[in-house]
Amino acid sequence: MTTIPTPNARYDTIGKSYDSTRRADPYLAERMFHLLKGQAGKTYLDIGCGSGNYTVALHGKGLDFIGIDPSEEMLRKARLKNSDIEWKQGTAENIDIPSESMDGVLVSLSIHHWNSLVDGFKEVGRVLKPDGRVVLFTTLPEQTRNYWLHHYFPNMIEDSTKILPTYEQITSTFKNVGLQITNEEKYSVKPDLEDWFLFCGKHDPERYFNETIRKGISSFAMLAHQQEVAEGLKQLRIDIDSGAMTEVMGQYENDLGDYLFMVAKP
Repeated sequence: MTTIPTPNARYDTIGKSYDSTRRADPYLAERMFHLLKGQAGKTYLDIGCGSGNYTVALHGKGLDFIGIDPSEEMLRKARLKNSDIEWKQGTAENIDIPSESMDGVLVSLSIHHWNSLVDGFKEVGRVLKPDGRVVLFTTLPEQTRNYWLHHYFPNMIEDSTKILPTYEQITSTFKNVGLQITNEEKYSVKPDLEDWFLFCGKHDPERYFNETIRKGISSFAMLAHQQEVAEGLKQLRIDIDSGAMTEVMGQYENDLGDYLFMVAKP
């Protein structure tokens, strides 16, 4: 039986080549800065910071940052990028930071790896100052399921959606831990996207044939689906060459957005 690695082990593996395809997208970094209402001299926390791409980008805009991630391999890369940022190994459920000490918290594409949504956001609420805010960037199950990749890799995408918290789970958790949602913003991937995560091939399917790009995406890194990935890529190649890809893409057009920004305050 094929064993699916834990998120920590998976990202230690992904981390070895992560930065060759994953970098801070300027548009996303600007939206994060705007939604955090970033101010120079204030201190912010990036939970699930990975190799620190967005942490470093936002630090470059004048914000003081602390980055937390469970993967030591990711943090090793982060430390090489910027030694002025404090990098900590840890999880959302156990943040080694004093209460009410953060002006803002960024949570980007990581809640599906948390052990407990409730415990994680309790900690977020604990470390936030009374006038602080949390900016969550995530994808919802229906957004991922309605992406055309589902046509070629149905089991991989279905397994990916199973670990994604639903909109209802997120909003009820916020409410239960005393966080109030103040803003929501859909995000649809743009053709010039520089951070090559799961939806990176939305406008350029050829990207999925690049093994290095696939290695930087957790869904493709799941060992349980390697046979389906191989078969799906063969069919994708056929459909691109025949022109059938256009019809497949058309079947998955929707107004759900690809990802979602949510802003909440205590």
